[in-house]
Amino acid sequence: MPFNPFKTPSFFSMRLAVASVFLLLASAASLSAGHDLPSDLKPAVIVSTTAEPVAPGKFHPTWQSLSQYEVPEWFRDRKFGIWAHWGPQCQPEAGDWYARHMYIEGHGQNKAHVAKYGHPSEFGFKDVINEWKAEKWEPEKLVALYKRVGAQYFFAMANHHDNLDMWDSKYQPWNSVAVGPKKNIVAGWAKAARAQGLPFGLSVHASRPWSWLETAQGADKNGDKAGVPYDGKLTKADGKGKWWDGLDPQDLYEQRHQPSRGFEKANSIYARWNWGGGMSQPDQAYCDKFYNRTIDLINKYQPDLLYFDDTVLPLWPVSDAGLKIAAHFYNTSLKRPGVGAGVLFGKVLTEDQRKALVWDIERGIPNSSMPFAWQTDTCIGDWHYNRGVYERNHYKSAKIVVHMLADIVSKNGNLLLNIPVRGDGSIDEKEEKVLEGIAAWMDVNKDSILATRPWKTFGEGPASDGAKLQGAGFNEGKGKPFTSEDVRYTTSKDGKTLYAIVCGLPTGPVALKSLGQTAALLDRPVAKVEQLGVPGALVWTLGADALTVTPASAKPASDAGIVFKIALK
Repeated sequence: MPFNPFKTPSFFSMRLAVASVFLLLASAASLSAGHDLPSDLKPAVIVSTTAEPVAPGKFHPTWQSLSQYEVPEWFRDRKFGIWAHWGPQCQPEAGDWYARHMYIEGHGQNKAHVAKYGHPSEFGFKDVINEWKAEKWEPEKLVALYKRVGAQYFFAMANHHDNLDMWDSKYQPWNSVAVGPKKNIVAGWAKAARAQGLPFGLSVHASRPWSWLETAQGADKNGDKAGVPYDGKLTKADGKGKWWDGLDPQDLYEQRHQPSRGFEKANSIYARWNWGGGMSQPDQAYCDKFYNRTIDLINKYQPDLLYFDDTVLPLWPVSDAGLKIAAHFYNTSLKRPGVGAGVLFGKVLTEDQRKALVWDIERGIPNSSMPFAWQTDTCIGDWHYNRGVYERNHYKSAKIVVHMLADIVSKNGNLLLNIPVRGDGSIDEKEEKVLEGIAAWMDVNKDSILATRPWKTFGEGPASDGAKLQGAGFNEGKGKPFTSEDVRYTTSKDGKTLYAIVCGLPTGPVALKSLGQTAALLDRPVAKVEQLGVPGALVWTLGADALTVTPASAKPASDAGIVFKIALK
């Protein structure tokens, strides 16, 4: 571990003072700006770029410089991506955040862990990693399937809050080449995506282990293991004769610090997600390591898209690491033909920050069209594979996914959809059925989605007034379900074709109220109305209240809905 001056006695009081000032600033900002993190906060930790320099170019690691960013047209055209949010936490098949919750006494995942593997003092998350072999992983087969379904870009997870890097990481000894499957997961996904001609994205979540894995420092308060520490404070010396001999668990768990007050509570992390609320503050060595790992990832695999599971940027505003990573990513992307400045995502962005990054909304959709490109990331089940979701038939249906896609695209967004992968690297037959259902709709109606732009109004119908976004998003499923009364509009880039996506199967003529004469939104006369997938023109009439269209009598390919293609003179 590099020398850290902030840990020496002469710097201790200074570090406390800096942290206190930061916490006051962050708390004030959070209260006044709805939990966003403004750009004018001053980072306490300035990462070193000696080992991994920021690439020179148009962009510098300042908000003012990053605001020059322009979203590339290829991203706006592609609209739909599929994500493999896959790592060792999928091995137990017990759902999201397993590596954190397995250390919380009485939590469902803790109980499942004890039953399957034993007590966390004896079998910790490092040992779960050792169980993960990815023996059925066929990236070429999966990515080819996703492309056939209609995906226009592909994302892989590079690391999660559990801190295992999924590549031959130069700076993280705990990586998938050295332990677990002993495979280069990122390289395999990258090769498969590029073989299919899909832009390749990587998601980076590893700014969080410092606080997220503090639960590993705990111990049971009850039972015959009361007071016996979990494995979160083990060191390299403890590994003699073990399977992990030679590795330091602290490089994985990052628990060389005193935990935050109340760290053992499952929900304690939420109030401190933005590093405030009494959170123990990451030190110089931790921030430097995260920066170096991420630059190494970018340089080796040259992703076209980069997603951070953080408010604004990783470690912001504890550190300037995110600003430097953003500048490096944009500058290196500009050197590759056809990529532009790449696409970099951040969450809970202020209006100014949306000029520098693409706004990502987790499991949510805004209630109106946005003037800039944005993305929803969501999942058909849990983020990490969950056997219970499979057994209870709780996957999103293809119909729900299609309706979400239409709603998102009509509002100028893209959809990134995670298909949970089992620990062995395969997907199950129920997930395949969902994918086939999406493909059935996309095969016929993709022209209304791909390479389109939002129209003057996003749509109409009872489901148009959705629930408000909360935090990073999270309004999914809280509004009214879509029916054939709900319509979403998109338009061709030249404005000569309008698409009306009917979110269900109508039983009679469809009244498109936004196209009526009284609405006065059509600036060109209607020349012809067709239904995608059905030859010939349809019968239609234009009145004061609506453009009324009689659907084709042929049975649609999907029960998710039909699309009218409206040619304008």
